[in-house]
Amino acid sequence: MAPITNGRLLFNEIPTGYPVPGQTTVYDASQTIDLENVPLNGGFLLKTLVLSIDPYLRGRMRDASKQSYSPAFQLGQPISNYGVGVVVRSENSAFQAGDHVYGHFPFQEYFVQTQAGAFRKVDNKHNLPWNVFVGAVGMPGQTAYAAWKEYANAKKGEVAFVTTGAGAVGSLVIQLAKKDGLKVIASAGSDEKVQFMKEIGADVAFNYKTTKTSEVLAKEGPIDVYWDNVGGETLEAALEAANRHARFIECGMISSYNQTPYAVSNLMNIVAKEIKISGFIVGTLLPKYQEAFYTEIPSMIASGEFKLKEDVTKGLEGAGEAILAVQKGTNTGKSVIVVADQ
Repeated sequence: MAPITNGRLLFNEIPTGYPVPGQTTVYDASQTIDLENVPLNGGFLLKTLVLSIDPYLRGRMRDASKQSYSPAFQLGQPISNYGVGVVVRSENSAFQAGDHVYGHFPFQEYFVQTQAGAFRKVDNKHNLPWNVFVGAVGMPGQTAYAAWKEYANAKKGEVAFVTTGAGAVGSLVIQLAKKDGLKVIASAGSDEKVQFMKEIGADVAFNYKTTKTSEVLAKEGPIDVYWDNVGGETLEAALEAANRHARFIECGMISSYNQTPYAVSNLMNIVAKEIKISGFIVGTLLPKYQEAFYTEIPSMIASGEFKLKEDVTKGLEGAGEAILAVQKGTNTGKSVIVVADQ
């Protein structure tokens, strides 16, 4: 077989605000690969099927000298994130040709990997679409499940407030909270997203762009559990509306990813209301909850007990636009790049 194009999405420039498609990231089709003869060096050749677009990718688009919890992307190299692929050839006994695996993928169509321990063979006994394994059954779902179990200390009848409730993480948090018997208040940035949050069980769903968050919380609170994906003014409103001994789960602060952070003015509420604030990185929690997650969540999705929504982009060429949409919140549901059907 003659060499074929091996498309890639390269990190081209460090952004100063929102990432610019075609400038921050650039699609490159100059590389080719010979699938039958490329050396494996004891590893395995993977064909990328689906890739995940997540908010935290913006933090990796930085100067490599700046330290953070996740490594910076390298200029001129493909960006990377969680994905699902199929093994084309293998010299490693851990995986056979035809196996589907989940792990950290470069944004390119094919690549050789030698670190088998960095990947998990996908057990798709419920015949779920591969997309789901980078969303509700992937890192976003693990984020929601592990942190809710670890930090919510949920009690039936309590009130939870979930931000970005129509997103990949927030939508699962809503459903976990309802399963535990909580009243759920949820916010998102469009009327379409508000409708989806209602469909998955939110008792009070609102568009924060047209309705003042502090007014909703004053009416529907006080809140006992706050799932924070946005920070900024919304965090300030949650602190004001918090019940005594509330638990704040700090998952992300996307309001500050592309602009100057908002200075929260009422932090003294943490002391006065004895609020417990838990920041976390999912990789730290996952070993404790991974097996339970894979036992419970796929079957709940397969049965329809837990619902999800996806925002699908076909082809690596559109990945830059998908990254921007997630940063601006214009996507609806889990953002997924479908690189190949099989």
